[in-house]
Amino acid sequence: MTTSETSRPATLDAATLRELIDSGRAPRLLDVRTPAEFETSHIPGAYNVPLDLLREHREELRNHLDEDVVLICRSGARATQAEQALAGAGLPNLKILNGGMLAWQGANAPIKQGTPRWDLERQVRLVAGSIVLVSILASVFVPGLKWVAAFIGTGLTFAAFTNTCAMGMLLSRLPYNRGAGCDLDTIVGQLRDGSPTGRPA
Repeated sequence: MTTSETSRPATLDAATLRELIDSGRAPRLLDVRTPAEFETSHIPGAYNVPLDLLREHREELRNHLDEDVVLICRSGARATQAEQALAGAGLPNLKILNGGMLAWQGANAPIKQGTPRWDLERQVRLVAGSIVLVSILASVFVPGLKWVAAFIGTGLTFAAFTNTCAMGMLLSRLPYNRGAGCDLDTIVGQLRDGSPTGRPA
């Protein structure tokens, strides 16, 4: 077995996770998307622990996550980053929902719906695309602005290679993407009390 194979995080497919939930053996579900994305739709019983907060407070969170944990995001990229952060804090038994919420929805599994909002990836596409478009059009009058488009293109290329996104992390901190109860004390309280989102899911 190669090093890359041994370092690859463990995954769980949507069908297997649904079987565990239906049988009453559900692992702890941590949804690391933004509160806005979580409020739009999430797996019943999941806890919302946004990626930026999880990274910053992984040591504190580790003390409340001693059982099996499944990490969830839209497609799997942010869940992989969360897995790396929690594994670095010494938390065992971590798995990632393979394909994220897209796979869960594709399997027609139960979802708690809320107020529709744009997911973070869509926001990144809008902002990056708008900056590139405006800078290219404006470069007709100010030629140097074409380098703004080149900068954004370089950033997106880097994001693809590293599976990270600085623009996404910045957008996740905007008030639109935040929500009530998105602080460490509230989240720790929910984890300790076994009450996702502070109310029945």
